[in-house]
Amino acid sequence: MPKATLNQSLIEKLTCITGNSKTDYFDTKTTGLLLKVLPTGRKTYYLRYKNLRGKQVECKLASADILKLSQVRELALQHLAQIAMGVDPFEEKKGLKDIPTFADFVAQSYVPHIKGYKKSWTTDISLLKNHLLPALGKLHLDEITRRHIVNLFSAHRAAHMPGSTNRIIILCRYIFNCAIKWETAGITRNPTAGIELYPENNKRERYLSADEAKRLFEILNDSQAKTLKYIVSMLLLTGARRNEVLNSKWEDFDIEHRLWKIEFNKTGRTRYVPLSDGAIQVLQALPVIKGCEYPFANPDTKKPFVGIFYAWDTARKKAGMPDLRIHDLRHSFASFLINGGRSLYEVQKILGHTQV
Repeated sequence: MPKATLNQSLIEKLTCITGNSKTDYFDTKTTGLLLKVLPTGRKTYYLRYKNLRGKQVECKLASADILKLSQVRELALQHLAQIAMGVDPFEEKKGLKDIPTFADFVAQSYVPHIKGYKKSWTTDISLLKNHLLPALGKLHLDEITRRHIVNLFSAHRAAHMPGSTNRIIILCRYIFNCAIKWETAGITRNPTAGIELYPENNKRERYLSADEAKRLFEILNDSQAKTLKYIVSMLLLTGARRNEVLNSKWEDFDIEHRLWKIEFNKTGRTRYVPLSDGAIQVLQALPVIKGCEYPFANPDTKKPFVGIFYAWDTARKKAGMPDLRIHDLRHSFASFLINGGRSLYEVQKILGHTQV
């Protein structure tokens, strides 16, 4: 390891010792400063020092083609002064490299997390792909400011209803909260903090009246989709979600104790739905498909229906209620319970809502 008092003219003449993969020339004037010369003639300045843990390390300063020796000596002295005061600039630089981009954090941490517990994770993937990643994906987490977030939400709101933008806000807020909770490098605060949700004036509430329910079931009785009337009846009599009914199994129903156990639901928590006389009558009236574990199955495939929209759409239009959604049956069930004297807490538990 040759030592020399480096100067600009000497640096231009220095070469790699024959047979070596590199040659280090140490400057006798500046502690720790060295010039690394490769057989190709490439010359690079490095600083060798003991870091804050007492370990000797070597970090690159600059190429000799970019900075002159006087500039490199000044830079080395600045770094050595910072290190002496307990601040390692090279560690800070290394820390910047450890900060993931928003896209990397989502792919490597967030998506694996939600796949493990959230049934509706595909919805998150869709929102990320179509809205969040195009705007934030290439930015590192420490680069994302409140201005980026506000611009994103404002642009989305210009083309979407308030409820749609609110889903984006909630998802974005949750992702950054996860990053903070998991102590991800580069983020100490949530840039969405304090950003309020948009008022949702487009929420639509629809409830079946007794006359409408009677008219609907008259049509369902004549429907070519023979299982539809049982599915709709179960939805209206239990307040369950469509997929909860479609994917239910005979083993889930305890007729003796009048309970329906729903395990794989939207919230990921098992809940028990009480079975009324009407719901039990529906189950008892169902045509049993031999060798099929699903009560409301497609009789041709013996598997749950993938979708029932076409049959439902036909029935609701014939009943004169083209605006009636399947989810409105759930609203109607809740309305019937409240009007029947049940408490909000009871209705919350039966429907499986996390909030009253």
